[in-house]
Amino acid sequence: MSDPFIAGGVAVITGGASGIGRAAARRAAAAGMAIALVDVNGEKLAATAAELRASIGAKLLDLSIDVADAAAMQTLATQVLDRFGAPTLLMNNAAAFVAGGAGGILDPVENWQRLFGVNVLGIVNGVQAFLPAMLAAGRPAAIVNTGSKQGLTNPPGNPAYNTSKAAVNAYSQNLARDLRERPGSQVSAHLLIPGWTTTGEAEHRQGAWRPEQVIDFMAEAMGREAFFILCPDDETPAATDHKRIYWNAMDIILGRPALSRWHPDYKDAFAAFMQRDLPL
Repeated sequence: MSDPFIAGGVAVITGGASGIGRAAARRAAAAGMAIALVDVNGEKLAATAAELRASIGAKLLDLSIDVADAAAMQTLATQVLDRFGAPTLLMNNAAAFVAGGAGGILDPVENWQRLFGVNVLGIVNGVQAFLPAMLAAGRPAAIVNTGSKQGLTNPPGNPAYNTSKAAVNAYSQNLARDLRERPGSQVSAHLLIPGWTTTGEAEHRQGAWRPEQVIDFMAEAMGREAFFILCPDDETPAATDHKRIYWNAMDIILGRPALSRWHPDYKDAFAAFMQRDLPL
């Protein structure tokens, strides 16, 4: 799909009341799309919905839904299909973040369950609810799943969040392959991997990207039919991300210790590696 924001299209955006989701909703509204705006935070949802309704009126459906609730997502799909038809853009953007606790791997199991319920099963629930109708519509459409660089490079400090986002990466790759090889499918899948981004109501800090920059980058990458939408920011250029990802993958091939980037015996080797160009 060349441009996910098209006049006459239908966008379903979870986690749409703030940050990247809100930026996507604003761009969809500016393009003249019908929008189903989903968020678990009722107060933020009401504020964003009021803003959007001023420009698109009845073309907005806003619902407070926990994406971890599969039945609620199926109900949402029925409502969207009845009112607008099949989505041309499904943006599974809702995410939970629980700061890494003192227990690390032994953080309370409730943290793990919540993170997987929203970050992983929330995406699965979105695809299960909307993909059949998107395929049946027989027109170009796109699914965007929001991942994280922490799911690729796995920095220490929050294993539950990292693991959930690693699962999003694996799931999204399988989704993309399925859609690519499914006869008659005009639906594509994409993994959005934001860099340092000012989200929620946080004060913007120098070096971070604003959510609108992420959405602009996403739209351009989807125009190139990119699957991995690896966003830089003003502090971390793409070359730095590429080297960190490459080093992490080479741990497997070279038999280095797990997460050797943070291993004291490899500190100097990693620092030297980051000063060189990638051997590609």
